[in-house]
Amino acid sequence: MSTTPSFHVLPDGPAVARAFADHLVKRMAEKPNGPFFWALSGGSTPKLLFKLLVEEYKDKIDWQRIHFFWGDERCVPHDDPESNYGEVQKLLFDHVPVVPSQVHAVNTELSPEDAAIAYGELMIKLLPANSDGLPILDLNMLGMGGDGHTASIFPANMKELLTDDRICAVATHPESGQKRVTMTGPVLNASDEIAFLVTGSGKTQRVAQILNKEHGAEVYPVAHIQPTSGKLHWFLDEAAAEEVGY
Repeated sequence: MSTTPSFHVLPDGPAVARAFADHLVKRMAEKPNGPFFWALSGGSTPKLLFKLLVEEYKDKIDWQRIHFFWGDERCVPHDDPESNYGEVQKLLFDHVPVVPSQVHAVNTELSPEDAAIAYGELMIKLLPANSDGLPILDLNMLGMGGDGHTASIFPANMKELLTDDRICAVATHPESGQKRVTMTGPVLNASDEIAFLVTGSGKTQRVAQILNKEHGAEVYPVAHIQPTSGKLHWFLDEAAAEEVGY
């Protein structure tokens, strides 16, 4: 059974970032006690979000409650410009009072295989689990590539990674060959809430194919991200949503 998504269409990227920031504040208020488990993603819109959170939301969010995770990470050192963790460290963590021990980066000093195993074990240790033993994130923020990939689940590897029974696995970028650690499909779908942030005219056609459930959309990984019991949100700018018949 597919989840009926909630659509949030905003004028542009900065407005999408603000709408999601407001949603984060609301989501945390709905769960007022205990830790809040949030998985981050890379990409241009999250960069806008992190800067906005520092500039305008620093005092609106209880940073002490949040445990930060990543839906995927490139197997590069944390100080490498391509590191998703490094980007968030620079844009957000250096400027707001997060608890360092609650920032759960992928250990990229390990081999990709060992890093994936270790990250999965960490998630099992820290997160509540559903009836299938899968860890439950309160909020899983995801993006979508122009090829319809999300996290590091690409069309070329999605048959394996969308159904993998591990928590995290190693993915290979189909063009660069770069190794990445990614949460698997079942773990993404076990999240209590999934929020896609997608902007730009370069994503218009792919967004329309997936959200309009057009013939052939099933070849794109994003089309298979459907929370098993949680909520699904799409935060889109007008350019990305232009051809969606919602």
